Amino acid sequence: MTVADTDYPPFSSVNGEMNSELLIICDHASNHVPLEFDNLGLPRERLREHIAVDIGAEAVARGMAERLQCTALLAGTSRLVIDCNRLLEDPTSIPSVSDDVVIPGNQNLSDEERHRRIERYFKPYHSEMRHQVDRRLAADVIPAIISVHSFTPEMAGFARPWQISLLWDRDPRLAPPLIEYLRHDSNLVVGDNEPYSGVSPHGYALKTYGVDMGLPLVLFEIRQDLVENSEGIDYWIEKLSGAVSHVLADKSIFRIAHY
Repeated sequence: MTVADTDYPPFSSVNGEMNSELLIICDHASNHVPLEFDNLGLPRERLREHIAVDIGAEAVARGMAERLQCTALLAGTSRLVIDCNRLLEDPTSIPSVSDDVVIPGNQNLSDEERHRRIERYFKPYHSEMRHQVDRRLAADVIPAIISVHSFTPEMAGFARPWQISLLWDRDPRLAPPLIEYLRHDSNLVVGDNEPYSGVSPHGYALKTYGVDMGLPLVLFEIRQDLVENSEGIDYWIEKLSGAVSHVLADKSIFRIAHY
């Protein structure tokens, strides 16, 4: 998604009226910075980089939702405005610096401005997420949640070898069987809580919907250089959709559980 001359809503969805057992979310789907922020003082090209958006994640999430006929919920605002996968007390919720890049528009923010961003951009996305979950629970559907992210091929001079990784904490319903399935492909290097860990302190989705609510949830992290074009995106849509379909055939996954 490119920076547009008009503002976007704080979220969008694919198949938003479904009550499917699978719910896909993409917290860093967009690089959109509303006009009022004047690109947060950054050159426009910076907003096409990983500091502003998880490259390729939106396309994979949308494609998986179509392939698996389930709902996908996509955040509509750049993580630089407010990060929809950070707890609000996390200092990186509105980053003043990201990957050594100073964000001028996020310096010395007032409590009033932080609250305004939470109300305008963070809460609508998660209110819709909670609505999607609650609607399913009311219909006696326990949703499994897949969160789609991507990571940079290199960080601090370290070339990251994983093509795909899964982030999780204590709940073994999704991540271990997905890792096992993906590792059957000898061409893949599959990470387990790499290059980040799902173990506490948690991202917002994992804590709120996984740990606190007891829903089955896992984060996919795809290396960004593998989803920079349509061929790579199509490959990962098919690869991950196949893995998810295989694992969700075990209906014992669909229950509330606390670990």
